[in-house]
This record gives sequence, C-alpha cells and structure tokens, in this order.
Amino acid sequence: MHVLLLEDEPGIARFVKQGLEEEGYAVDVAADGPTGLALALAQPYDLLLLDWMLPGLTGLEVCRQLRAQGVGAPIIFLTAKDTVADTVAGLQAGANDYIRKPFHFAELLERIRVQLRGVGPGQATERFAVGPIVLDVATHRVHKNDEEITLTQKEFALLEYLLRHKGRVCRRQSIIENVWDIHFEYNTGVLDVYMNALRKKLSLSKEDDYLQTIRGVGYVARD
Repeated sequence: MHVLLLEDEPGIARFVKQGLEEEGYAVDVAADGPTGLALALAQPYDLLLLDWMLPGLTGLEVCRQLRAQGVGAPIIFLTAKDTVADTVAGLQAGANDYIRKPFHFAELLERIRVQLRGVGPGQATERFAVGPIVLDVATHRVHKNDEEITLTQKEFALLEYLLRHKGRVCRRQSIIENVWDIHFEYNTGVLDVYMNALRKKLSLSKEDDYLQTIRGVGYVARD
C-alpha cells in the first residue's frame, strides 16, 4: 500500500514514516503543499495524510484541489486545530477523517486501516485470496488451507501487492517501488530472494504455484 505524507515538521514526518514502513506500507513524504500536490497528481496513492498548516499551500487547499482534480484516495488530516469549525471545514473540503496532534500511532494506524478497508469498525475486513491462500489486511495474517503462515513485514507486503493485482502481471520495478519504496534504478535481485522465501513458506510447488514468474517482466498471482 502506497501512502503520501504531507508534513513539514521533520520529527513527526520521521516518526510516521518509520512506523508505517514497519507495518509494510510504502511512504512518500513532502514538506510543503505545492510539492505534495504535484506528487499526488502525478501518481496514484492508496491514502494521503495531510498536515493542515503547510508552507506554500495549506493542507486544506491541497485537499480541495485534489478533490477538484478527481483524486478519490482517502485523505486523513493530521493537525493541532481542534475546533468544531476546523473539523467541519476539513470534512467539507473532502477529507475522510481527522486526527488531532499529538496522537498515538496505534490510533493513526487503525484509522488508516479503516479507510483502506473502505468499511467501518465491526464490518467485514478486507481479504484477498489466491487458491487456498487467504490474506487478511486488518489482522495482518495469512492462512493456507486454514493453517496460519508466519511472514515477515516485507513478505506480507509483497504478497499483499501481488494479491491486490491478482491476474495482472506486476513488473519488477513496480513491485520494488511500491513494496520497498525505492524510486530509482535498483538491482531488483532482492525481489527474487523474497519471492523464493515466500514460495517456500507457502509450500508452493511447480504444480500449484499461485505466484508465477513472468520471465524478464515480473510476477503474477493466479488461481
């Protein structure tokens, strides 16, 4: 999952970015409104975290412009503003949620998960499956034939990315950019190492390889 964080306080930006990456998210950071707006319009993000007070353009202005341009990704405001009028203004601008600073990371993480599930608390969780393999985003668990499989954060993120795009070939560089958050020329050999480890943990054989290699291109999850 790819998140854009617009935050001009370096300490908060580092804290949120590190926490989300430890949870398996890929995170881009911008420290001012114009840069963040340009990034959000240049590529699709799964979710955006906007500070209210940003240099150049406020988070409120960025939110309004994104919605006007048809960007539909969930937006959560991170802000010290705490009046009812401010909350209403943020929601009217197109934000999906609002969390006040200072906040506990666990609360932010759960609010993000709710937005990415597209459902409220208590409703069905977001799951992806290929063959007998089931990945549950909310609980961060993977099962095969009802047996739980223990994966590392990166293995889980890699499997989630492939299952979210099931049936479509995922190019190697695209996987690296979204799972490892690396946006430059990079030796993608590390991907093969993780894929081999993932297949081993999932006990995939040549006969039931649900994560198939497309030589010279990338990988695809197929039933």
